[in-house]
Amino acid sequence: MDVSLRRRRARRPLLPLTAAICVAAVAGGCAGPGTPGSHRSNPDTTTQAAAVRRAGNDLQTAYETAIKNVLPSVVQIQSGGNLGSGVAYDGQGHIVTNAHVVDEQRTFSVTLANNEQPLGAKLVSSFPEQDLAVIKLDKVPAGLKPAKFGETSAVAVGQIVLAMGSPLGLQGSVTQGIVSAVGRTVSEPSSGGGTGATIANMVQTSAAINPGNSGGALVNLNSEVIGIPTLAAVDQQLGNSAAPGIGFAIPASLVKTIADQIIKNGRVIDSGRAALGISGRTVLGPDFQPIGVAVVTAPRNGAAAKAGIKPGDIITKIDGTPVTTILALSEELASHRPGQKIKVTYTRNGATKTAEVTLGEM
Repeated sequence: MDVSLRRRRARRPLLPLTAAICVAAVAGGCAGPGTPGSHRSNPDTTTQAAAVRRAGNDLQTAYETAIKNVLPSVVQIQSGGNLGSGVAYDGQGHIVTNAHVVDEQRTFSVTLANNEQPLGAKLVSSFPEQDLAVIKLDKVPAGLKPAKFGETSAVAVGQIVLAMGSPLGLQGSVTQGIVSAVGRTVSEPSSGGGTGATIANMVQTSAAINPGNSGGALVNLNSEVIGIPTLAAVDQQLGNSAAPGIGFAIPASLVKTIADQIIKNGRVIDSGRAALGISGRTVLGPDFQPIGVAVVTAPRNGAAAKAGIKPGDIITKIDGTPVTTILALSEELASHRPGQKIKVTYTRNGATKTAEVTLGEM
C-alpha cells in the first residue's frame, strides 16, 4: 500500500455538521433448566463478572480523570483562515503548537477550553525545521492551567493514549487509541504550506488525528502530554483519503527542548539536529529512478566542504546505507547528532569516493 503523510489542520471555517446515529438495542432473557425465566447463579461466574465490571469502571475512571486534568490546557488557535490547536505550556501565557499551524502569521486568536471569548496572542518564535512554534497570550487569564509533559523514554507500544484538540473546529474533542510504535522518523510535505520538516523519534498512534488536531495533545492515562499530534497518513490508492489509525506526534522531549529555548532566548540556539552543510536535489538514473543526491551548494565552512565534498558530487550512501533521494538523506541525518563522524560515499566524474564528515548543526 502506498502511504504518504499530510498535515492535520482545517483550512477553512467549519461548516455545520449533523450526523444521524442509529442504535440497535437487543433485549433478551435467559432461562436455565426448569422453570422458564429462572436460572441458577454460578459463584465463579458471578465473581468473574464482578471483576470485569470493576476493571471496566477503573479504566473509565482513568479516561475521565485524564480528560479532566488535561483538556483545560488544550486551546483552539485561529491563524488567518486556518484552525489548529495548542497546549498551554506555562503560567505566563506561552502556548506550544506546530509551526505549520502558525504558518506566516504573527498574531492569533486563541480560545481556551473554559472561556468562550477569544484571546489575542502573538508569535514568540517558530522553528519550522522541527515543526514547532510558541505563541504568547496578550493577557494571561485567571485559571490558565499549564499541561504536564511526560518523559519520552517512558512511552511504550501498547499504552492507551488520548488525542485532544479541535478537529474540524470542534473544540475540546477527544479520541482514543494506543501507542502503535515509537522512534519513527517521518517527513511532512513541503507543499501546501507545510514546513517539509523531517522529525525523528515520533510517536505513532492509532488515536484518530483529524484536521484541526495539529498542535494539540497526545496524552497518557497519567494525565501527561507525551506528544504533539502533527501528521496523519494518507492512502494514495484511495485518492489521498486518510489512512485510519496511523497518526504521528512530536515527542514530548523534543517539544520541551525547543519550547524552553524559544521562551528563554526568543529563538532556537541548539537544535540538536545534525547537518551535512549542503543544499541538494534528487538525481534520476537512465531508468528515471532516483539514484542519489546531487550537491548543489556546499558552503566553505560547512561540514561537507571541510571534508572535500563539492558542488556537482552525487551522494549515494551514508555509513553504507543507500540514500537515493533528498528525503532519504534528511531522514538518515535525523538519526545523528552534531559532532558525530559519518562516512559519506559519493561519485565525482563517474569515480566513487568516500569522505569522513564531522556533522555540523542545523
